[in-house]
Amino acid sequence: MDHTISKKLSRFLEQSPSCFHAAENMKHSLLEKDFEQLHENQKWQITAGGRYFVTRSDSSLIAFTIPEHAFSGMRIMASHSDSPTFKIKENPELETDGHYIRLNVERYGGMLCAPWFDRPLSVAGRVIVKAPSSGTFVTKLVNVDRDLVLIPNLAIHMNREANNGCKYNVQKDMLPLYGDLAAKDTFMKTVADAAQVEEADILGHDLFLYNREKASIWGASGEFISCGRLDDLQCAFASLEGFLAGDKKKYLAVHCVLDSEEVGSGTKQGAASTFLYDTLTRIYDHLGLTREDYLIHLADSLMISADNAHAVHPNYTDKADPSNRPYINGGIVIKFNASQKYCTDGVSAAMFRDMCRTADIPLQTFVNRSDMAGGSTLGNISNTQVALNTVDIGLPQLAMHSPYETAGVKDTGYLIRAAQEFFR
Repeated sequence: MDHTISKKLSRFLEQSPSCFHAAENMKHSLLEKDFEQLHENQKWQITAGGRYFVTRSDSSLIAFTIPEHAFSGMRIMASHSDSPTFKIKENPELETDGHYIRLNVERYGGMLCAPWFDRPLSVAGRVIVKAPSSGTFVTKLVNVDRDLVLIPNLAIHMNREANNGCKYNVQKDMLPLYGDLAAKDTFMKTVADAAQVEEADILGHDLFLYNREKASIWGASGEFISCGRLDDLQCAFASLEGFLAGDKKKYLAVHCVLDSEEVGSGTKQGAASTFLYDTLTRIYDHLGLTREDYLIHLADSLMISADNAHAVHPNYTDKADPSNRPYINGGIVIKFNASQKYCTDGVSAAMFRDMCRTADIPLQTFVNRSDMAGGSTLGNISNTQVALNTVDIGLPQLAMHSPYETAGVKDTGYLIRAAQEFFR
């Protein structure tokens, strides 16, 4: 198998231990392709034929290109930058029994807890400092790039029922071990050193645990890829690759990556925010187009909401719907839900299927079993701010919301091709 794409994806995943790093890495890719960065707190200067991007809260990013000539609609591909993990609390150090220092954490999103035990972990995110010259607040990315903490399991001898199922209490069971007593009062100094700032200058932080294990390409023929944060950085990566490769001549092309999906999207940088709406309407204003032009174009537009999907699990085949059974390396998954947790309908499904048929890209379908509640994603939430035809899709994966997820080496390439065709 050609593993070129999977190796490039692996590098992106390993270099993106937090949502802030993911946005920063996409930013650098865009700058290398001569995109111009815009800032929400400054006036914009944009022209036909231009290529631009803007970020919000360091973790959401919208890139767009404007055709040389008049256009009649938009092509928007949206994914998300965050993944389930544990957030470091304020005043994080906890002294235990006069011998250990643990870190106080809280759950971020709906993760599988058990796989977090007995793995090498570290801390990444951002700190906020105040620039002495300008008095402005400045973000510094942080990645303590070494095995820093671990959440040790309780021995089977002390819990004979451990293999019969455990209910985990995050405040008691999931606190990572940072060091012995000599480590007391050093955690924020460790963070400051990684950010190359003084500890006393840190005024705020958003720090998260991440799994230190590298991406792995494995299987009898090297058909699987495993890594942390495949949901949803696999889709964000494929969206950006296709966006950069596509011609983008006929439509306003938009690569959109939003934060906070795993906690409901209700933040200033999430899908429920005005970030996408603000960006689109600002583009139209600067191009001299009217609000009616914007609304007319929305009616002729399509959004792809790209967030990974559940593959049929080989050990739990009964958990999948009887007739909609996506498999790893079987192609892109279109997701349906009668309650509109996914916003695919007949029209948007037809548009996406027609495009993939033209490009000879394999498709599968996912629907939850009717007696099992499923998850949701950013498409229907985003539609409350920017309403347009939207199809929810994803790439099939196993162990969703684990710190080490599994997907297929072929499927990333399928989505890149689909994104390239979409932006063509």
